[in-house]
Amino acid sequence: MTHEHHHHLGEASDKRLSVAVVVNVLLTVVQVGGGLVSGSLSLIADALHNLGDAAALGIALFARKISRRPANRLKTFGYKRAELIAALINLTTLIVIGLYLSVEALWRFIQPQEIHGWIVVIIAAAALLVNTATAVLTYSLSRVSINVRAAFMHNLSDALASVAVIIAGTLILLFQWYWVDALLTLVIAGYVLYQGFSMLPETIHILMQGTPAHVSIDKVILVLESLEQVESVHHVHVWQLDEHRNALEAHVVVADRNLMHIEVIKERIRDRLKAEFDIAHSTLEIEIPKGECKV
Repeated sequence: MTHEHHHHLGEASDKRLSVAVVVNVLLTVVQVGGGLVSGSLSLIADALHNLGDAAALGIALFARKISRRPANRLKTFGYKRAELIAALINLTTLIVIGLYLSVEALWRFIQPQEIHGWIVVIIAAAALLVNTATAVLTYSLSRVSINVRAAFMHNLSDALASVAVIIAGTLILLFQWYWVDALLTLVIAGYVLYQGFSMLPETIHILMQGTPAHVSIDKVILVLESLEQVESVHHVHVWQLDEHRNALEAHVVVADRNLMHIEVIKERIRDRLKAEFDIAHSTLEIEIPKGECKV
């Protein structure tokens, strides 16, 4: 695929994210107004979560633009990790929102308030349509980017929250069960916290240069030592440059001192790393038998 085609796809994706940001900001304004008029905490909770969606999408969009910058002398690996930083910000925000909603819902159990159910149902139904449309806009991107996936989870959980709000409004209209508003707010908060805490470890793992989940260091050593002329492998480090690129550095002891043969061995090692472990970037320190490793 050409660079121009990648650039075109990137611009098209950015436009989808931009539309999603604008729509979510407008929806937040409507939901806050409706929540204040109706007295519904769950509707205001949904609005705050929706504002988080807009911010999450905006951060994701900004990070995608930065990530496409080419490598330079200051950032020799490029700027791809900008998307991981954006994901970390969005997931942390998701958790903070979840904790805030939990506290507010528990307080509403202590001091219940009258709620106008029709306003809740109508605005929540509109929110459901918007959140579902936004989730559809970002779904395809979320499959290949943890940055967009974090923003997508904001929207998906908000769509589910809108369903919960509709249920709360309906029960209030039928039975005057005002406590349902606080209960469903707790359910929304619980789901938000679950999503935040479930995705956060993966993001932190990559930022901490953790070994990719599918790679076993012991297996890497075993596979490389099975190659002809390779006597042993040590000081192996494997990490993720970003969520799509893996890197390795290792010291390799070889039996052959011939420089041309060593280059062939290194090429075989790189091919094997790419084929079996999806490691495309490798730095190999070649040593001879009985040589002293200085590192």
